[in-house]
Amino acid sequence: PAPTGQPSWRHRRFDPDHALGLRLTLAATAAFLVLVPFALLTLLVLGAWAPLHRLDTAVTDALHGYAQDHPAWVALMRVWTEVFAPMPLRAVALLLVVWLLRRGARRLALWAATTMVVGGLIGPLLKLLVGRDRPELLDPVARAAGYSFPSGHALNATLAAGVLLLVLLPYARRGAARAALWVAAVLLTVVTGLSRVTLGVHFTSDVVGGWLLGVAVVAATTAAFTSWRAHTGLRPVRPTRDGVAPEVERQPGAA
Repeated sequence: PAPTGQPSWRHRRFDPDHALGLRLTLAATAAFLVLVPFALLTLLVLGAWAPLHRLDTAVTDALHGYAQDHPAWVALMRVWTEVFAPMPLRAVALLLVVWLLRRGARRLALWAATTMVVGGLIGPLLKLLVGRDRPELLDPVARAAGYSFPSGHALNATLAAGVLLLVLLPYARRGAARAALWVAAVLLTVVTGLSRVTLGVHFTSDVVGGWLLGVAVVAATTAAFTSWRAHTGLRPVRPTRDGVAPEVERQPGAA
């Protein structure tokens, strides 16, 4: 039992007046809930679950047939997948980190770098552990090396979109600007994943796995950053609405 006058652990976790407990609990729960379907999907891929295999094959064959009949579509997807490949996105994230450091937002820069690095390391490790081969197609429109699950393009697009969104939201003071940032983040993530399936270098489940893992990493690092904010006395925020450090936009050096 908690000492007299001392709120219980459960009270601290779920009391709206205790921002640290409530928001950290919700963020950690969100990360866990995303990891559950990712773990389930990984197990289905490892077990070569027949329904998933049939779905992956059907989607791949359908998109491959469309790609063969529409070379302009293939060219567009090739350009997109190169422009928004992991390395260019990491370069953009690095520029963001440098910009934040110049503004004195060292901890926010550390959060952005940590999110990209952690996700960037987990992805290749899982590829080696799962060891799933890429789709084998007659007359492929594109080729890629390495294992297939999870999609590195989908993972890094999700990480970059999440980092850029949560850092830039404080600069979007109007609802329309915030909506535009959300639309851009979703388009970057979805179209990058779609390009990999369209080009026949990934199965649909590879891309979905990359998306889920990316969201889980962003949610987990955001929960850690939210915890730090509360410990330092900064006001509570809703990351999906306010960003992770809204004070940086107004007062350089505050985070």
